[in-house]
Amino acid sequence: MAEQDPARAGRPMTPAGGPATPPSVLPWLVMYTVGRLGIFAALTLVLLWVGLPLFTSMLFGLLLSMPIAYVLLRPSRERLNEGLVARQAARRAEKEQLRSRLSGEQPPA
Repeated sequence: MAEQDPARAGRPMTPAGGPATPPSVLPWLVMYTVGRLGIFAALTLVLLWVGLPLFTSMLFGLLLSMPIAYVLLRPSRERLNEGLVARQAARRAEKEQLRSRLSGEQPPA
């Protein structure tokens, strides 16, 4: 039986035996944020073009962008939520393994 790498000891593992790395949420977070800002800017520009003053256009652009972004950005919001849930599960597993190692218990084989 091969010795376990000390750097990998206690980390969550995939069924194949490799380290479980949670998905990166940064691309989805950036895409969602840029999408929200883009929808706000587009609505503000349309309202300015219609003839509303700048502050009023920005206010109504902000209010109208919320439900529109909720509908249009649903896929990226769902992927972001899935990534955050996966990262939370991985962190919880790492925390439990650390607690079991610190208490002196043997990790499950």
